[in-house]
Amino acid sequence: MTVEHDRDIVSAPTELMKFETRHVPGALKLSQEMGWPYRQEDWEFAVTVGNGLVLERAGEVIGSAMSWNYGQAYATAGMIIVTGSAQGGGNGSRLFDGLLQATDGRNVLLNSTEEGLALYKRRGFTAWGRVLQLQGPLTVAVTQSARNDVRQATVSDLAAIQAFDERAMGMPRPSMVAALADAGKVVVIERAGRIAGYAIARKFGRGYVVGPCAAESAQDARLLILAQLSKLHGQFVRIDVYAEHGLGDWLESLGLKQVGCATAMVKGRRPVSDVPAHMYALANQSFG
Repeated sequence: MTVEHDRDIVSAPTELMKFETRHVPGALKLSQEMGWPYRQEDWEFAVTVGNGLVLERAGEVIGSAMSWNYGQAYATAGMIIVTGSAQGGGNGSRLFDGLLQATDGRNVLLNSTEEGLALYKRRGFTAWGRVLQLQGPLTVAVTQSARNDVRQATVSDLAAIQAFDERAMGMPRPSMVAALADAGKVVVIERAGRIAGYAIARKFGRGYVVGPCAAESAQDARLLILAQLSKLHGQFVRIDVYAEHGLGDWLESLGLKQVGCATAMVKGRRPVSDVPAHMYALANQSFG
């Protein structure tokens, strides 16, 4: 490719458009440029369960942004990337403003890297917490305590799991929970005939992700996470947890390492969980 041709591409107009399946290879290239471990399958899943926009220039995807609507009041945003050659020219703002407009006035939650904080603060987002990213090869032999209340979920549990997720998140996510459950393996805590927590493990990135994990106490969250980790010995595992619940040190004692910390932010009203239910581990930092 000649230098002149490179300049023509850079100077070509950019077009903001709906994220379609055909954009997945270009979006994958963006995440690889950022060093994010998304697979093509992870992008395809995100597009299937959410909505998105891309910036395209001369047929090339130079930016992406995704959102997921939960009921009429809430949405999460993520997978927001602009290629290095297109940064600094207002492309990030154009892309993100288009995404916010597409959420139709909902309260929007996201988890921000250090680089994105300034943009989000200018758009009215405020910080409310931190998300710790822990990951690594699971070399410690994790065993699950023999308990009668922790078991594999069945298809008939889905409605109760969806209802518990809504209590823990403070917003309805039935379609997302159903898709995650279909893509992975689910364990639940059942007490007195009711679902009192759940955790999903599924293939993602370099190996497996454990999350979401919702429970009525940090102790129950540990039981659910252990139930999943006991089946993943030798695998690369990632878990994203809210710092406020204190699970980070415990996960490090199991051999996972903290490799990142994101700032949890909201524009508008933050959803309120139905105590004692809480979300302890995320499906990923974009879905919430």
